[in-house]
Amino acid sequence: MRLILKTNDPVQLDYAQAVLRDAGIGAVVFDGAMSVMEGSVGVLPRRLMVADEDEAEARAILTEALGAKALEPEA
Repeated sequence: MRLILKTNDPVQLDYAQAVLRDAGIGAVVFDGAMSVMEGSVGVLPRRLMVADEDEAEARAILTEALGAKALEPEA
């Protein structure tokens, strides 16, 4: 799995996941359950992960949808 997006913004996270889903790319949110620990105040960012083989395509799609600055740097 590769980190593609890290954000505290649930709207941006849902949008990115929907854009990838529409393109046929599976994405998984990591740290979503951390809201229980931090009280849902949005302090801890959630991570959007994609399969290694989908990273390049996911980056291209999300760069167009969100802008390059929104994405995490490539590892």
